[in-house]
Order: sequence, then C-alpha cells, then structure tokens
Amino acid sequence: MENDVGQVVAGLHPLEIRVLRTYRAGDVIDSGILARDLAYKTGQTNQTVSWLSAKNLIREQARVSRVLYELTELGLEYGRGGTPEEKILRLVREKGAMRLPEIARELSLDNKDVGSAFGALSKDGVLCMDADKKAALCGEGCGPSPRMVRVRAIFDRALLNTLAVGGGVLGVGDGSLAEGELSAEELELIQSMSKKRGAASSPFKTVEREEVSYILLPGADRVRGALEAAGISGEETGTLTAEMLVKGTWKNIVFRRYSVDSPAPRMILGRTNAYCDFLRSVKDKLSALGFEEFDGPLVETEFWNSDALFMPQFHSARDIHDVYYLKNPTHAKRIEQPYLDQVASAHENGWTTGSRGWEYSFNRDFTRRLILRSQGTVLSAKQLPRAKVPGKYFGIVRCFRYDQVDATHLSDFYQTEGIAIGESVNLKTHLGFLRMFAEEVAGASEVKYVPGYFPFTEPSIEVHIKHPVLGWFELGGSGIFRPEVTEALGIHAPVLAWGIGIDRMALMSLGVNDLRELFSVNLENVRLCRSK
Repeated sequence: MENDVGQVVAGLHPLEIRVLRTYRAGDVIDSGILARDLAYKTGQTNQTVSWLSAKNLIREQARVSRVLYELTELGLEYGRGGTPEEKILRLVREKGAMRLPEIARELSLDNKDVGSAFGALSKDGVLCMDADKKAALCGEGCGPSPRMVRVRAIFDRALLNTLAVGGGVLGVGDGSLAEGELSAEELELIQSMSKKRGAASSPFKTVEREEVSYILLPGADRVRGALEAAGISGEETGTLTAEMLVKGTWKNIVFRRYSVDSPAPRMILGRTNAYCDFLRSVKDKLSALGFEEFDGPLVETEFWNSDALFMPQFHSARDIHDVYYLKNPTHAKRIEQPYLDQVASAHENGWTTGSRGWEYSFNRDFTRRLILRSQGTVLSAKQLPRAKVPGKYFGIVRCFRYDQVDATHLSDFYQTEGIAIGESVNLKTHLGFLRMFAEEVAGASEVKYVPGYFPFTEPSIEVHIKHPVLGWFELGGSGIFRPEVTEALGIHAPVLAWGIGIDRMALMSLGVNDLRELFSVNLENVRLCRSK
C-alpha cells in the first residue's frame, strides 16, 4: 500500500497536489469551488478532475443542468451607462419635452431603439406624447416605473457577478445570473432581454450549462498524508529556465519530479472536414461523367431566380417569408436583352412557344429586385443562353431560404444543380441520372420516384430515399424544362434538369442523422463524422 501511495505521489501534477492538500475525503468540489478557493480556470479544473478520477481519488457526485443569463457587451454598456429607457427619462427630466428624432440625436441612439424605449415608457405611464408630438413626462416629478426599478436591479446584480476575487473585472459574458436565483417576475423580465443565439443585439445571452460536482474518496487522505510527510506543497516548479541558470535562482527552487510512466498527451492530427470531402467527391464523380461545372453569385435578381424559370410573379414561393431581400441596393440596374423581352412575353402570352403563358401583366420593375438565390436552378437558367447542344453541366450551389431548421431542413443549404441538353435525351435518361445520385452519391439502397409539380418542368419528378433513422424524405426535385423556359433563353432541344439537396445526400453517405451535425462546432462530432 505504501509503495502504491508513493507511486501516486510521484506522478501527481501541481494542480492535483493543491486540491489534495486543500480538501479532505468526503468534501465535494466543483468548478466554482476550485475557482473560488484555488483560482483555477475552467481548463485547469477539467484537467485536474480528469487526472484525479483516473487515479480513483475522486468520483462524480452529481450532474445538474442549469440555465444562466450572461451579460453581453451590450448588457455591460446598459449596466454601466444606463438602458435606453433610463437615458431617455433622464434627458426629458433635465431638458423637458423633446421629439423622438431629437432624443435619438442627443443620445446617439438608433431611431428604432428610441421608439421601442418610448413605447415601454409610455406603457408604464412614465412618458407620454404631448400636443406638440413631443415625448414628455406624464406627471410632475415622474420617476422610474416599478418595472424599470426591477430591470435596474437585475443589471446591478449581474454587474456584481463580473467582479473577480481580486477586485478586477472579468471579460464579457462572465456576469451571469442563474435561473434558479431569480423570482418569477425577474425571470420574465430577463427572458424578454435575452437570446440564445445572435445575442449581440440583446443585453443578455441565454446559456445552458451542465455543472458536475465531485466527492473526494478515502484514498485522497492517504495521499495527502504522504504529501505532507514529503513536504510537497504543489508550488514546486516544473520548468528550468535559462534565466534561473544565469541568475542562480535554481538553487533555492524546489522542482517537481517527473514521471516517465505518465501518459503522453493526446495527439490530434489535422484533417479535412468530412462534409467538404463529400462535396469534392461529388464534383469529381460528375466531372468524370463529362459534366462541365458552372457557378454564379449568391445575389441574384428575381428575373434569373424565378422569372426565367417561368415561375409567375404572383407565386407564393416568392413571398418575403420564403426568400431574403437585399436592403441596399434593392434592384439591379438592368436585365440582359433579348431575354427580358422574351421571358416577359412567355409569361404574358406564351411568346412563340404555343403556350397561353400565365396571362398577366409582367412587372419589369419587380423582375430587377435583388434577393439571395433561393434555389440552384437559377444557375441552370443562366447557363442556357451560352450552353452547347448537346451538353452537360452541373454546379454545387449554396442557397438561402427562410425555413424552419430541423434534422432535414436548413435556411442556408447546398444543392447540386444540373442540366443535360440533347435531341435524344428523354424521361428514361433522366430517371437514370436520378438513380445514380440516389445510389452512387448518396449511398441509398431504397429509392422511389414521386410525381411532383414545378412551374418550370413538365413532367416533374421528386426522388425520395429511405434513411435508416429518419425514414423516407425528399432528395430533390427534377424534370424536363418546359418550352417557355428553354425557347425564351435560346435553346431548342430538350433539357433535363434537377436540383438535388446535397446536404441530404451527405446524411446518408456520412452516416449522420441531422443536417446540423454537418456544420457542428463540436470537433469530436466532426472527427466522428469523418470516421464514418
């Protein structure tokens, strides 16, 4: 037993020694306790508990999930300098009634922030709009509302939590309030001021944190006794420097013993991202089949994104809830001719295609509106005027669509888009392409075709594959371009077209069950994905 204790002592790190000299068997420790007593940082705490657990000197006692509300940089600004509501009330009390734009200029605030703050102050009965349309006090000597007082108390408590033991101020985000420490009223207020993601515009950030506590085991006391007997304090130095040798200070320094039996540090080799590798493999396969690659800008006009694809301008998919508009500039200067006139005629009366078109008045101002491309087919449309017949083209296209994010949907996603042009191509050729994508690229063993509808293809086909966990889901849409699309853009031969969700193909190929895992910031998940 003494030999075992001696071996343990010889292999202890100073971080472990300080814990064992400070606490006794049965004591419970966690990251907060070690930060308070020993000034350990999070990384040091994680290393220490990992080493002590491996030596059977501590074990996990409890694991608790907590919700915290951390001050952001904006929250620190509000806490120290006042919220917009507090600043506005203070300004109106000092200078009298003022118009909202004047308040914004005086306080260097955005008009929308002043408007929101005035709305809250008006609702609280603190400020009101007078006959001259100026923000004025609702009563003589009117002060902060009870809600404002409670908000100020929340900021003051969070600011207190940014103070370190030595009195210095920690970095942004360390001023946190735990959900369990707040009353129901306080919790409702702080939730209205907090966001989980994109919290830069909010004073608080919602953080879910798992806190683990550990208990020291009886063996810790035996090791502590051996440390005390050997006079090992944990303050020993582990590095001999050139300065020590020059000045001779090494003579008065106690050095830590090294153990040749200590495990080597984990070596994590650099490697490429699994999803990027998958995208490259798709490009390689399509290039090997003779396809030429095309590409284009992320920002497109409504003309190329939808109008050139014979999608009517009143189609629901072109609503603001489905596409992202550009704020500045809002419109392109011009659209290429003769394609604008030909596409407009195809919409209005079918042009020379034999179709009746959509029979509405084509809006040439609307068609210049700038958006983030919502589908990869925009590049197929732009390729048609300069395409060779016969010809095969493809692209790996990043798209943006306002969508509810879940295991099979993202608002920022990739499609593999392609067209095949030739006098002899037909539906049978097209189904062969779709099966190649499903089986050879995605790696699916169960595939089915479902009739679909798209304004720009006839017939239209959806290809579905079966995932072992998620079940059946759509891989993408496809079909043969309508004459209203091809003729207006200068092509007089059949054109096969498809837009396949390459992210969804990656689900099958890489063996993951959630699209979000492809873009995870958790490196362990990325490495696991790579191994599959």
